[in-house]
Amino acid sequence: MNTQLVDALVQIINNLNPDEKALLQEKTALSKSQEAYHKMIEVRGEILERREGKPLDMDVNEMIYQMREERSQELMDACFPKLSQLNSTITD
Repeated sequence: MNTQLVDALVQIINNLNPDEKALLQEKTALSKSQEAYHKMIEVRGEILERREGKPLDMDVNEMIYQMREERSQELMDACFPKLSQLNSTITD
């Protein structure tokens, strides 16, 4: 590792004025979002390759609805365990 380079960069960054620091933060944030975007595209390609080019065929709204229903039931069971036992006895 080039510690001299790192030390020099730290010194330069510490000597930036507030506007320059803001610009540096903006540029590095943009760079991170670009990296994330490229990674997302790469993962998408891997998924399509595994699925032999077939896109996912699902109703996202229905999936979200089902997940909410499941979570609501989990919360009800946690908050009211006796009611949950009663309901399972009735349905059996």
